[in-house]
Amino acid sequence: RLPVSSAATAVSEKTVTEPLTDAPIEYADHLTISCGVSDLDRAIDWYHDHLDFEVIYKLDDMGWCELRTHWNGISIGLGQSEEPKVGGTTPVFGVRDIEAARSHLESNGVRFDGETQVIPDMVKLATFYDPDGNPWMLAESTMPHT
Repeated sequence: RLPVSSAATAVSEKTVTEPLTDAPIEYADHLTISCGVSDLDRAIDWYHDHLDFEVIYKLDDMGWCELRTHWNGISIGLGQSEEPKVGGTTPVFGVRDIEAARSHLESNGVRFDGETQVIPDMVKLATFYDPDGNPWMLAESTMPHT
């Protein structure tokens, strides 16, 4: 466990984008975030219509697809099941303007969990849900540039 200190408040955005070195595992250059859904075709349409993600491939016989996002190397995997399990991890999408992103989603009927949370000089956060209740979050950095 890493110690938390007041130095944590001095984190810059640069630390988020710099790759770690000397990892004990040789990671590939991609990440797939997997979500359970009750209706694969409905979910594909929702993620396309609301978040502008595109199908990379779809395996009907497996009830699985992967969607291309706007981040290089990050895809969303959707797996259909009768009773999808939701919760646990909440992936966070970095956005440049959280108010505009939230307004777009809300105008299309997307459900949010309360108001946008603001941590001064750090971040604005807003949690929303897909039709199956999978949580997602928007985050706009408000850290002063150093």
